[in-house]
Amino acid sequence: MRSELVVDVKSNNISIALVEDGRLVSLQKESRDVSYAVGNIYVAKIKKLMPGLNAAFLNVGYEKDAFLHYLDLGSHFNTYAKYIKLALEDKKKLPNISKIKSETDINKNGTISEVVSLGQELLVQIAKEPISSKGPRLTTEISITGRFLVLIPFSDKISVSQKIKATEEKMRLRQLIESIKPKNYGVIIRTSAENKRVAELNSELKTLIKYWEDAIAKTQRSEIPAMVYEEDSRALSVIRDIFSPSFENIYVNDEEIYNQISNYVSLIAPDRKEIVKLYDKEEPIFDHFNITRQIKSSFGKTVSFKSGAYIIIEHTEALHVIDVNSGNRSKSGANQESNALEVNLRAADEIARQLRLRDMGGIIVIDFIDMGQAEHRQALYDHMREVMANDRARHNILPLSKFGLMQITRQRVRPALDIVTSEACPSCYGKGEVQSSLLFTDRIKEKIEYIINELNIQNFTLYVHPFVDAYLKKGLISEYMKWKMSIGNKFRILPDQSLAYLEYKVIDKYKNEIDTKEEKDISSSISKTESKSKAQKED
Repeated sequence: MRSELVVDVKSNNISIALVEDGRLVSLQKESRDVSYAVGNIYVAKIKKLMPGLNAAFLNVGYEKDAFLHYLDLGSHFNTYAKYIKLALEDKKKLPNISKIKSETDINKNGTISEVVSLGQELLVQIAKEPISSKGPRLTTEISITGRFLVLIPFSDKISVSQKIKATEEKMRLRQLIESIKPKNYGVIIRTSAENKRVAELNSELKTLIKYWEDAIAKTQRSEIPAMVYEEDSRALSVIRDIFSPSFENIYVNDEEIYNQISNYVSLIAPDRKEIVKLYDKEEPIFDHFNITRQIKSSFGKTVSFKSGAYIIIEHTEALHVIDVNSGNRSKSGANQESNALEVNLRAADEIARQLRLRDMGGIIVIDFIDMGQAEHRQALYDHMREVMANDRARHNILPLSKFGLMQITRQRVRPALDIVTSEACPSCYGKGEVQSSLLFTDRIKEKIEYIINELNIQNFTLYVHPFVDAYLKKGLISEYMKWKMSIGNKFRILPDQSLAYLEYKVIDKYKNEIDTKEEKDISSSISKTESKSKAQKED
């Protein structure tokens, strides 16, 4: 299977697409200034105790208070709390974790008010990003993730990934880490550590310990609340988690992120560093690799797949519901039962892809087409487990119920990716009346002149819908060429599949988007809204 990673870096966000055999299977999109990402560590103060929930709420700087449950304190909380207290009392000296005497573990069935107090200062890590109306979920069982190892302060336990099958290799890794790790540090040995030399593992262990010590030192200097440790950039985090020898190419359209990824791949797999490639063409990177088209066809409420069948995906606060329909299939099996099985199996393939693509988590209920034979229901259940095996998120699949429903629980650590298809009209700015499409090219010319003459910006690129681009450039002496001759060679026009028909965007030479909305656009929109409001009141 051919696996490629395509990274689209923009001024305000970064999108990472995983493509397998040319088919989009995973898409992650994040703001570049996101602060409350999973793995980030904060120093915060307990703002409220909730004995009924057996939890506490802390202020980490987010608009909603963050949630810390008693079970997320970790069994070594007493030792952890003692260390944090020492660090905050004497801010000129960094306590040595290896010299801290271990305290007794907290009671698994205890209460939050027994171990923490109002106003207490804690070091906490984001376990779940803010979702919907909820604030971040926290844990005090800190972990710092590397390529080969995960460092867990205060644990002193060594665990080996279950995906490492060879018993001798498990023993070798366990003994090796036992010989090099300091006291009071726990370590999880990741699958990628298999067959790695002691020097590589020792180097990463020292790096992770340095990250922890730097976080504590920053805690001593910071005003509460404050972030003291930030996870790697999203692009690096994805590569760290999913990088494998099967990756054939990693394409990046930003030089800074390209250098970060290239350096990281050179560090973890020197023989594979040539797979990281800088994309420097003018065509948008997602358009070039046919990702934009796949996004448009995969994120709607209705998703079609082979032979006319389709699935309908609905979202609620508590769960996701998926309905499978056979549609107007021209091909039919020997009977209704075999036809239903075929549609359900193909639907299972698409559903497994959609769960990864949209990063849907929580409870998922799937209404498959009814099947009468028990062996067919079992075959569908086995097939769903098989196609979900490559999903890295923890999940649990139940067999079909007597109502023909399949229930899946999938790990949810961040909001499901929802590409909104509805958008404010780019032509009228919400006034409700669209200028004639025949005049759209005149409007574009006016905007180009406004940018050059009023904003004094040159060497910019104006992206338009591919149909508009084709119209402007048709003929030997096209509209585009006429504009170049009259205005000057100070701009370019290129197609972008992600834009709506009468939408356009302008990017300067530094890859920053230019706001082309003039005062007359805003004032006319406001006056239009006010006149409509006045008319409604008179009625």
